[in-house]
Amino acid sequence: MATIAAPTSPAPSLLDRLRRPRVLLGLVALLWLPLVAYVMFGVGRMVLIPAIPATLLLYALAVISWRESAVAVIGVTLVMFWLFIAVVVPFLPLLDPNQPVQPFVTPLTEARDMFFWLGTDFRGRDMLSRTLWGCQRVLVWGVTATAVAYVIGTALGLVAGYLAGWWDEVISFIGNVILSFPVMVLFIVILTYFGPSGFNIIVAVTFASAPAIMRIVRGLTLDIKTRDYVFAAQTRGERPLWIMVVELLPNARGPIIVDACLRLGYTTVAITTLTFLGLGLQPPDPDWGLMIKEAAAAAMLFKFSYMLLVPALSVSSLILGFNLMADGLREMSLRD
Repeated sequence: MATIAAPTSPAPSLLDRLRRPRVLLGLVALLWLPLVAYVMFGVGRMVLIPAIPATLLLYALAVISWRESAVAVIGVTLVMFWLFIAVVVPFLPLLDPNQPVQPFVTPLTEARDMFFWLGTDFRGRDMLSRTLWGCQRVLVWGVTATAVAYVIGTALGLVAGYLAGWWDEVISFIGNVILSFPVMVLFIVILTYFGPSGFNIIVAVTFASAPAIMRIVRGLTLDIKTRDYVFAAQTRGERPLWIMVVELLPNARGPIIVDACLRLGYTTVAITTLTFLGLGLQPPDPDWGLMIKEAAAAAMLFKFSYMLLVPALSVSSLILGFNLMADGLREMSLRD
C-alpha cells in the first residue's frame, strides 16, 4: 500500500534567512564593534574592513523590509550614509583633518595646487576632511551612550513592571527624582564634576536617559504581563528572569525601537551642544560640535559662514534621519 508523503514547506529564501534576528544581530555587531574598537581604543584601520560589507548589507535589508514606508527609507538612507562614511573614511584619499594648509579658502576654490570642495577653516584645515572624519565620534559615542542607557533602563523597567511591589516603588521613586531635573542640567553637572570625555558622556546620558526609558518599558510590561502566554509561562514554572527576557521583552520591542530612534536624535543634539559648550568631546580630533564652536566667530561674516553651515547641516541630516526612521517605523506599526 503506497504511503502519502506529507507536504513539505518550501525552503526559506536567502532574504528570509538574512532577516532572522541572529543574522541581523551578527551584522550589527560586525559593523559596530570594529568601529568602536577603531574610535575608542585606537585599533588600526584594517579592523574596519568587515564593517564595510556589513553596512551595505544592513542598508539593503532595511530598504527592502521598509519599502512600504518612504519616510523610513529616507531616514535609514541618511543614517546609513553617515555610518558608511564612518567606516570608509580612513581609506579615502583625504587630507589630514588636523593639518593646516591655508586658512580661509572658500568652497570650490583651488589653493596650493589643491582643490577644496568645502573650503578650509580659519586654521587652514580642510573642511571636507574634517566633516567626514567628524561623523565617527558623534556616531560612536552617541549610539554607544544610548545603547548603554537602554540596557539599564530596559532592565529596570522590566523588573519594576513585572515584579511590582516594593521593587516598583523604589525604582519608580528614584526615576521620578532624576526626571525632576532638566536633562541638560544633569549633563552639565555630571560632566563638570567628572570632566569632559567620551566615557563620561556615556555616564551622563545613561544617568539622564535611563529613568525615562524605564518608565516606557515599565508601562509596556504592566500591559503585556496580563497576556495569556505570560500566564502559561508562569504555570509551567518558568523563572521571572526567563519570563522577562523571553516573553515580555520581545513583545515590547516595537515601541522600544521607535523610541530608541528618537532618543538617538536627542542624544546627538545633546553631545553636539555639550561639545559646543566645551563639556563634550575634546580636540584635536574633528567633531561636528567642535567645528561649530570654532567657526562661531568667523561665521559672523557671510563669506565664511560655510564654516558653520557645513557641520550644522551634517549633524542636522543625521538627526533628521533618526527622526524619520522613528516616524516611518511608527507608521508601519500602526498599519499592522
